[in-house]
Amino acid sequence: MVTRTTKKKWLKKAKMTTSNPRLTQSYASRHILVFFALFLILLALSVAPTSAGQDAGKREKPYALIFGTVWGPDNRPVYGVRVLIRRADKKKPQWELMSNHMGEFAQRVPAGTADYIISADLKGYKSLDGRKLSLGDDAKVHVDNEERVDTGLHLK
Repeated sequence: MVTRTTKKKWLKKAKMTTSNPRLTQSYASRHILVFFALFLILLALSVAPTSAGQDAGKREKPYALIFGTVWGPDNRPVYGVRVLIRRADKKKPQWELMSNHMGEFAQRVPAGTADYIISADLKGYKSLDGRKLSLGDDAKVHVDNEERVDTGLHLK
C-alpha cells in the first residue's frame, strides 16, 4: 500500500527527473486510465455486429436434397457422368452436375412437394474398357418438404 509520504517522495523524485507534468501522474491514476481504455475496447467489441448476428437476419431458404449414385453395367460406381435434373412438368433440365470419384452426386432443390426426373447425358462418354454406355431408365424422384431422397442411375 502506498502511503502519503511515499507518494510525496515518489512525486518529488519524478519532478526532479522530468519536466513534463503528465509523467508525474500518480501510479493509481495510470491504472485507472488503462482499465478505462480496456473497458471501452471490450464494450466496442461486444456492441459490434458479429457474423452470427448478421446470419440471423439472413436465414437460409429451406431446401430438399436429391442424393444419388451412378452405377455402371458391372455394378461399380461411375466417375464423371453428367447428371441432369429437371422437374417432371418441365422439358429442360434445371440442374446439371457431374458424378464424383465415388459415382455420387447431390443437388439442393426447393423445399415443397414436387416430382423430379433424373437422367444422365452420356454423349461421348465411354467406359474404361472402351464400350459406349447407355442409360437404362430415367430415375423418378418424389420430394416432400425438406427431406433427403436417395436414388441411383443404372447404366447399361
